[in-house]
Amino acid sequence: MRSQQAIDALGALAQESRLGVFKLLVRAGASEMPAGEIARDLGVPASTMSTHLAILERAGLIQSRREGRTIYYRADLDGMTDLMAFLIEDCCDGRAELCAPLHQIVQSAACCEGAQKKSRRRV
Repeated sequence: MRSQQAIDALGALAQESRLGVFKLLVRAGASEMPAGEIARDLGVPASTMSTHLAILERAGLIQSRREGRTIYYRADLDGMTDLMAFLIEDCCDGRAELCAPLHQIVQSAACCEGAQKKSRRRV
Protein backbone atom coordinates (compact mmCIF):
# COMPACT_ATOMS: atom_id res chain seq x y z
CA MET A 1 0.00 0.00 0.00
CA ARG A 2 1.26 3.46 -0.85
CA SER A 3 0.95 6.46 1.45
CA GLN A 4 -1.78 8.07 -0.67
CA GLN A 5 -3.90 4.91 -0.52
CA ALA A 6 -3.55 4.87 3.27
CA ILE A 7 -4.48 8.55 3.46
CA ASP A 8 -7.56 7.92 1.30
CA ALA A 9 -8.62 4.97 3.48
CA LEU A 10 -8.07 6.83 6.74
CA GLY A 11 -9.87 9.87 5.35
CA ALA A 12 -12.82 7.69 4.37
CA LEU A 13 -13.02 6.36 7.93
CA ALA A 14 -12.68 9.82 9.48
CA GLN A 15 -16.44 10.44 9.36
CA GLU A 16 -18.93 9.00 11.84
CA SER A 17 -21.40 7.45 9.38
CA ARG A 18 -18.70 5.93 7.19
CA LEU A 19 -16.91 4.50 10.21
CA GLY A 20 -20.25 3.03 11.30
CA VAL A 21 -20.78 1.48 7.85
CA PHE A 22 -17.32 -0.01 7.84
CA LYS A 23 -17.68 -1.48 11.34
CA LEU A 24 -21.13 -2.87 10.45
CA LEU A 25 -19.76 -4.58 7.35
CA VAL A 26 -16.70 -5.89 9.21
CA ARG A 27 -19.05 -7.43 11.79
CA ALA A 28 -20.98 -9.06 8.93
CA GLY A 29 -17.75 -10.70 7.77
CA ALA A 30 -18.11 -12.39 4.39
CA SER A 31 -21.86 -11.75 4.35
CA GLU A 32 -23.20 -9.05 2.07
CA MET A 33 -25.71 -6.40 3.04
CA PRO A 34 -27.98 -4.44 0.71
CA ALA A 35 -27.48 -0.68 0.74
CA GLY A 36 -31.00 -0.06 2.01
CA GLU A 37 -30.48 -2.30 5.02
CA ILE A 38 -27.20 -0.55 5.84
CA ALA A 39 -28.93 2.83 5.67
CA ARG A 40 -31.81 1.64 7.89
CA ASP A 41 -29.49 0.02 10.44
CA LEU A 42 -27.50 3.23 10.80
CA GLY A 43 -30.41 5.66 10.48
CA VAL A 44 -28.88 7.47 7.50
CA PRO A 45 -30.95 8.65 4.51
CA ALA A 46 -30.45 6.45 1.43
CA SER A 47 -29.12 9.29 -0.73
CA THR A 48 -26.52 10.20 1.89
CA MET A 49 -25.64 6.54 2.41
CA SER A 50 -24.98 6.15 -1.30
CA THR A 51 -22.30 8.82 -1.11
CA HIS A 52 -20.72 7.26 1.97
CA LEU A 53 -20.64 3.82 0.36
CA ALA A 54 -19.01 5.22 -2.79
CA ILE A 55 -16.28 6.92 -0.74
CA LEU A 56 -15.54 3.72 1.19
CA GLU A 57 -15.45 1.69 -2.02
CA ARG A 58 -13.07 4.11 -3.74
CA ALA A 59 -10.84 3.91 -0.66
CA GLY A 60 -10.64 0.13 -1.06
CA LEU A 61 -12.38 -0.66 2.22
CA ILE A 62 -15.61 -2.18 0.90
CA GLN A 63 -16.74 -3.99 -2.25
CA SER A 64 -20.07 -4.01 -4.02
CA ARG A 65 -22.05 -6.36 -6.21
CA ARG A 66 -25.15 -5.42 -8.17
CA GLU A 67 -28.05 -7.81 -8.48
CA GLY A 68 -30.87 -6.27 -10.44
CA ARG A 69 -31.69 -2.96 -8.80
CA THR A 70 -30.08 -3.88 -5.48
CA ILE A 71 -26.44 -3.26 -4.62
CA TYR A 72 -24.91 -5.50 -1.99
CA TYR A 73 -21.87 -4.46 0.02
CA ARG A 74 -19.30 -6.29 2.10
CA ALA A 75 -16.11 -5.29 3.84
CA ASP A 76 -12.97 -5.65 1.75
CA LEU A 77 -10.96 -7.53 4.34
CA ASP A 78 -7.90 -7.52 2.09
CA GLY A 79 -8.08 -3.72 1.93
CA MET A 80 -8.44 -3.53 5.70
CA THR A 81 -5.49 -5.90 6.15
CA ASP A 82 -3.36 -3.84 3.77
CA LEU A 83 -4.17 -0.66 5.70
CA MET A 84 -3.38 -2.25 9.06
CA ALA A 85 -0.13 -3.71 7.73
CA PHE A 86 0.86 -0.31 6.31
CA LEU A 87 0.20 1.36 9.66
CA ILE A 88 2.38 -1.03 11.61
CA GLU A 89 5.04 -1.98 9.04
CA ASP A 90 7.68 0.15 10.76
CA CYS A 91 6.42 -0.60 14.23
CA CYS A 92 8.82 -0.04 17.09
CA ASP A 93 11.95 0.27 14.97
CA GLY A 94 12.34 -3.48 14.74
CA ARG A 95 11.90 -4.10 18.46
CA ALA A 96 9.33 -6.88 18.26
CA GLU A 97 8.68 -6.94 22.00
CA LEU A 98 7.23 -3.42 21.81
CA CYS A 99 4.81 -4.51 19.08
CA ALA A 100 3.72 -7.67 20.87
CA PRO A 101 0.37 -6.20 22.02
CA LEU A 102 -0.51 -5.30 18.41
CA HIS A 103 0.51 -8.72 17.22
CA GLN A 104 -1.64 -10.37 19.91
CA ILE A 105 -4.68 -8.32 18.88
CA VAL A 106 -4.26 -9.21 15.22
CA GLN A 107 -3.58 -12.89 15.93
CA SER A 108 -6.26 -13.20 18.59
CA ALA A 109 -9.39 -15.07 17.67
CA ALA A 110 -11.31 -13.08 20.28
CA CYS A 111 -12.60 -10.57 17.76
CA CYS A 112 -13.68 -13.28 15.37
CA GLU A 113 -15.28 -15.38 18.11
CA GLY A 114 -17.45 -12.41 19.08
CA ALA A 115 -18.53 -11.90 15.49
CA GLN A 116 -19.35 -15.57 15.11
CA LYS A 117 -21.48 -15.53 18.26
CA LYS A 118 -23.37 -12.49 17.00
CA SER A 119 -23.98 -13.99 13.57
CA ARG A 120 -25.23 -17.23 15.16
CA ARG A 121 -27.77 -15.22 17.16
CA ARG A 122 -29.03 -13.53 13.96
CA VAL A 123 -29.85 -16.87 12.30
